[in-house]
Parts: sequence; C-alpha cells; structure tokens
Amino acid sequence: MNQLVDGEWRTDAYEATNDDGAFERDETTFRNWIAGSAVPDHVDAEPDDRFQPEAGRYHLYVSYACPWAHRTLLARSLLGLEDAIGVSVVDPWRGEDGWQFTPEKEGCTRDHLHDSDYLRELYVEADPDATCRVTVPVLWDTEEETIVNNESREVLRMLSTAFDDLGNGASLLPGEDDAATVGDVDEVIAEIYEPINNGVYRAGFAKSQDAYDEAIDDLFGALDRWNDHLADQRYLVGDSLTEADICMFTTLVRFDQVYHTHFMCDKRFVHQYEHLWPYLRDLYQTPGVAETVNMDHIEEHYYTTHPDVTPSGIIARGPDVDLAAPHDRDRLGGEPPTPDVAD
Repeated sequence: MNQLVDGEWRTDAYEATNDDGAFERDETTFRNWIAGSAVPDHVDAEPDDRFQPEAGRYHLYVSYACPWAHRTLLARSLLGLEDAIGVSVVDPWRGEDGWQFTPEKEGCTRDHLHDSDYLRELYVEADPDATCRVTVPVLWDTEEETIVNNESREVLRMLSTAFDDLGNGASLLPGEDDAATVGDVDEVIAEIYEPINNGVYRAGFAKSQDAYDEAIDDLFGALDRWNDHLADQRYLVGDSLTEADICMFTTLVRFDQVYHTHFMCDKRFVHQYEHLWPYLRDLYQTPGVAETVNMDHIEEHYYTTHPDVTPSGIIARGPDVDLAAPHDRDRLGGEPPTPDVAD
C-alpha cells in the first residue's frame, strides 16, 4: 500500500497484513489536542494552548466514504458546528496517488484552503519529512498552518468538548447529573472498536483462513452481544445519544451495502437483527444524521478502491433497505442530542 516516506510518496512502502495474514492498522501520526478539550484518561497527552478553539480557524478534510471521517462529520452536524468549522471532501475513489480532490465530481469539493490536488500535500506541508499513511479525517489549523490531529476518535472528542461556545449547545457526552459517565462512553467505544469497527477490515483484508475466521467470530459475537444490549435500551450508554453511538453507527450504516459482501462479513445482515436494525434506523433519522450519509460515495470507494478484494471494480447491488422506515425505539425513552433553545 501507499504512504509518505521522508516526505516522498511511495507506492510500495506499506504492508497491511502481518506474517499470519491478519490485518494490522497503523497508528496515526498527528496527535495534538485543542485547548479546552477533555482528553480521555487512556490518552497520554495534554491540550496545547497553541490551538485555541475559535470559529473559522479549523478545517476538516474528510471522505464521505470513510467511517472514521464520518464520525467527525456527524459530530460537526449534531453539535451545530458547520459555521465554525469548514470542510473539504475528497474523491471517494482512491488510486495510487492516494486521496485526491475532484471538485467536478458530485459530492466532492476542492481543497478550500490550499487548492491541493492530493491530500498528501497537506501532510507534507505540516511535516516536510513525514513518514506515514495519508488518511482522513484531518483537522487542520489555519493559524498554525499544520495538522492538529488525524485520529478520528480524538478529533471526535475535541469536537465534543472544545467548541461548546461555538455550536448549538447539544452534547454527545453524559452530563454531571446523568447516571452514565464519560468513562462509560470511552469503555464502550473501546469495546466495539476491535471486534466491530476494525473487525470488518480484519475480515475483509485477511490473507489467511485462520485470520478471517477469527475476525468473523469476533465480529458477529460482538454484534449479537450489542443486539441483546439494545433490547431494552435506546442508546449504547445511558439515556442519550453519545459518541459511542456515533462510532457504532458509521460501521452499521455501511454494513449491509458494503461490508456484508465486499468484506465477506456475510454471516448475517444488520437488517436481520431484531434490535440493531431499528437502532440503526433511529440513529439515521435523528436530525443532522442522514445528510452526512452518502451511500454512492461509500459503495464507489469500497468496490473500486480495493483491487486485492474486488479486482473487477464492479459495485454490488446490495439488499433493498429503507433507513427511513418507522421504528419504535422512542418507546424506550432517551433523548437525541438536543440544541439549547434560548428563552
């Protein structure tokens, strides 16, 4: 696979699987934190006063296709940060040159800040000697002219906690009066990451039967567990939609159309689960969510960008599912993110 090596683009520098044929995801590179962020206990970092939360200062680089970038788009939308934080959208097709900007393509934009042709140009601008993969999302600071962070979970937490005065007053974390805690949210995010969020990739990119079988067992064991968890609880943690639900949503919404077929996660569809399916529809129908889902970009990216998995580039039809169909999840109580309304 392709990456930067000492600031130069290489097409033969990154191997995604280990000697046992199991998929291994590299660590992200830029890990700064905006001042005022609530850094999780498991992260060895401190907010940096260089990066003050100011409207118009920060810019997100995303792909609608990518579940990790989708997390940040969801937070930006649900928290009402569209006017405070700009966004540029790359082409869902990713070739040998990596993520590229194709503004003439529907749903894509130019690089609004630099007019770059490729996302890798931003990485080199931030670090001329960068040795890393070029991934989305990217949170860019227009004042320091650098990448603040490109780790989706950390960008999500920054959006949730550092920009309180710039959004709509909604929250994606439990409040002081809630029975659930921020620690509970972090625990669930960690518990769903390896078997579910990363599990679909572990299955799809496996190069051995043992690695694939292990990934599938982990994936569907976890989906069964959380399906049972949601039988009498509207959201994953407490009584409100949190970051944990965002992290689950971006995998589930891609599952039936992409992961089931493309990544051979074909033991069961999400729409066959008694509780996960209405849970997914409930989240999709939450104001601010549906407009962040671009299924055309999702399908194009996966089926045309991984020639080792689908060399023909043919996009599978997938099942006919209706994410807008009614659900009865509100009978369980709980509240979606609710903007503050001035008196």
